Amino acid sequence: MFKITSLNSFSVALKIGIGLITSKILAIFVGPGGMALVGNLRNFLTSLESISTLGFQNGIVKYVAENQKNKSELQKIIATVFISLITVAVILSLLLYFFAAFWNAKIFSDQLDYSLVFKILALALPWYAVSVFLLAILNGLSQFKKVIWINIIGNAIGLLVSVFMILQFKTLGALLAIVLTPAVLFFVTFYFLNREINFLGSVRLHLFDFKIIKNLSSYSLMALVSSVLGPIVFLAIRNKIIENLGMDQAGFWETMTRISSYYLMFVSTILTVYFLPKLSIAQTNEETKTVFWRFYKSILPVFAGGLVVVYFLRFFIIHVLFTKEFLPVTNLFLWQLIGDVFKVASLILGYQFFAKKLTKAFIISELFSLTVLYFASLFFMHYYGIEGIVMAQAFDNFMYWIVLCLYFRKILI
Repeated sequence: MFKITSLNSFSVALKIGIGLITSKILAIFVGPGGMALVGNLRNFLTSLESISTLGFQNGIVKYVAENQKNKSELQKIIATVFISLITVAVILSLLLYFFAAFWNAKIFSDQLDYSLVFKILALALPWYAVSVFLLAILNGLSQFKKVIWINIIGNAIGLLVSVFMILQFKTLGALLAIVLTPAVLFFVTFYFLNREINFLGSVRLHLFDFKIIKNLSSYSLMALVSSVLGPIVFLAIRNKIIENLGMDQAGFWETMTRISSYYLMFVSTILTVYFLPKLSIAQTNEETKTVFWRFYKSILPVFAGGLVVVYFLRFFIIHVLFTKEFLPVTNLFLWQLIGDVFKVASLILGYQFFAKKLTKAFIISELFSLTVLYFASLFFMHYYGIEGIVMAQAFDNFMYWIVLCLYFRKILI
């Protein structure tokens, strides 16, 4: 179960370590308000990345893997996807550049002027989209070591760019670092891929094939619903917090979300590397049930025990990772941790949607969860302030877990 390669473990640990260092620098130089703006931009970028890549990543991996020995078909896939992504990325870039003031008002505020961030993002987006595409090709070619090394190098570059930009330009620098780093990663990814195949030699207009786009479109639906709507809902909630409770309160919630993402990374790695393949090859309900309960009996109790430790160390965590200015975040830990237990309990069930390609059920459950989260956040925020937001998340995660348990009841029981 825990046979994750040492290189991948190092990559995950490095990513978390760099994230912690970046969080400390952000806490010192931009404060809670700046943290809230960084959260808004990250949510916007997640949605933008999914749209610019059309949610094709998983489909690209599959078709490249199936055709890696068929040179002519592989060239068709590369040419078709590259032309499609570049076209979409250029259109999005034009919308970002010429409507920078509009996006600034929507993502940040009319009172703040960070239009420059969106103009820089417009120039960086095509490089960013192609970088994601190249990484998917490497994945499909089973060059896992290269993919891990690219992630390691990317995280290191991200740290260096973030430190330099934040020290030089404070909040503006933090925002610019977020949009610049992925674009810089293109050159690293291109270098590794070009050692495997002649990428530029494969990009020819006459190789464009609409059948490939049609095949890939079925893989994009789940990815787009999850990675576009989710961040948009979080962005809307954070803007409501800024509007009703203030920028600093939104920063406290973003800080709690960051802390949560660090320890959840361990669980998601184990799920992706070990449990998802097991679910994919499970042929009967009994085999699937065995995978589910192995997770609930081994991983979930350890995770819950770890969160108990996190709760009692919450003051220490805030002092080490952030500053005294962030001490109000300690009031958010209890409901965040409770919600994360239900979130992790739901993850293993949710992976069954992807393992068995249950597209319709996934979309319905995702829309249900996001709707509950948004309206519960508004309701609880009205009565409990910023603590109400993490209460709403806990409630949403609990409801989502109940829905999945009911849907997969025949497998669980």
